[in-house]
Order: sequence, then C-alpha cells, then structure tokens
Amino acid sequence: MPLIGTYKTLLLRGLLAGLLAGLLAATVGYFVGEPHIDAAIALEEAGAGGHSHGDEPLVSRAGQKAGQFLALGLAGMAFGVIIASVLNFARRYSKLNALQLTLVTAGFAWLAIVAVPFFKYPANPPAVGDPETIDQRTWFWVAAVALGLLAVTACIAAYRALATQRAFQLLGATAAFVVVVALGYLLLPDVNEVAADFPATLLWDFRVASLAQTTTLWVTLGLIFATLTQLAARDVAKAELRLPGLRMRLHLRTK
Repeated sequence: MPLIGTYKTLLLRGLLAGLLAGLLAATVGYFVGEPHIDAAIALEEAGAGGHSHGDEPLVSRAGQKAGQFLALGLAGMAFGVIIASVLNFARRYSKLNALQLTLVTAGFAWLAIVAVPFFKYPANPPAVGDPETIDQRTWFWVAAVALGLLAVTACIAAYRALATQRAFQLLGATAAFVVVVALGYLLLPDVNEVAADFPATLLWDFRVASLAQTTTLWVTLGLIFATLTQLAARDVAKAELRLPGLRMRLHLRTK
C-alpha cells in the first residue's frame, strides 16, 4: 500500500517517532558512551595535574548526562519532521510502498548525515582536539554533511536515469554514490589532532559508541515511522472492508 495520510498526519507521525528514537538514542549514549567520556575527562584532568583549566562548567556532568535526553529528544523530533517532509514529497514520484519508502528514506538520511561525515571526521572524546580550531572543524563537518547529501542525490539520480537498464540500476547508483564521496574526501582537508600518547582503545571505544548512538536514532526513527504507517494502513483497510456492510445497513434502515 502506498504512503497514506495528509502532510499534517505525517508530521505528527514523524514527531512521535523522532521523540521515541531520540530517547532511545540517549539511553544508548548514557550507558554506552558516557563511561568513555568520563574516562577521557579523567585522563585530561590527570594530564593537567588534577586541576581543570578555566572556569567551572556551567552544567555539571550529572546535568550533561541527563540533558542529553532532552537534547536528543528534541533533535529526534526535528529529524522526524524532516523525514515526514521528505516522504510527503517523495511519495509523489516513487512507486515504493509505504514501508519500503520509509525505510529507504531513513537509510539515505543515515548515510548522508551520519555515515559520510563520520568516516571523514570521526567523533573525538574530550581531551582530543585543539579548542582554537573548533569552529574550523565544525565547518568541515558541515561540509561533510553537504557532501553526504550530494552523494545521496547523485545515487538517486543515477538510479532513476537507469530505469530502462534495470540490470545496472543498483550498480550504477552505488557507483555514483561512491565516486562522489571519494572525490569529496579527497577535496576536504584531513584533520588529525589526536595526541600520540592518547589511548587508542579509549579513542576507538568512544567512536564506536558515538556511531552506535547516532545509528540507533536513525534506525529507530525509520522503524517506528514505518510501524506507525503500517498500523495506519491496516486501520484504513479495515475501514474499507466494513464500509460496504455499513452502506447496506444504512440502505435497509432507510427503507
């Protein structure tokens, strides 16, 4: 069944799915990511002789840990609105059913916003990175997200262009994505501010936890949105099955 519902319905569906996905991602971050952040902060303080530099943080570590639930909940809702808007547009041109279209859209969003930037500029824990370059690194990350969106667009365009060559559609779309990403990676500058003495295991664990958290958000968002869509489609199908009987009863009552 195609994706049904008004744009408002899709937005509400996206908000609910995004909220639940954000809270689940925050839960993953709390139990999987926060221990590595604590370890990195302890390492930074040990390197500073047990004293922190500058003013005390405005938000305590306990507040930061709790605050990520609010932050990711709101972020998830924003992403849910984006997904709903994209789906509302894409369903006019796609022949995919509701479940396929929802999961494909969420998958493309994960590729563009998470995967492409991550493998060029992976997340770093506290004590890694020069504070003086944070603005520059932020813009590099934004450029990587733009690269991801461009690569996904090229992938979709190649797939549609090869509609008459179905045997090569998937191969051509994949090749377009890989070529754009490869060229972008070559053009974007490298950033490596990890000190040689920083524990490699801690760095690896932090990056895996960071990827797990963001992946959880997008996978859960897609799955919940798809589930809500399937439930809505089932309700519509049941209503359509009951409609003839209801019309017959109304017809008999009017006699």
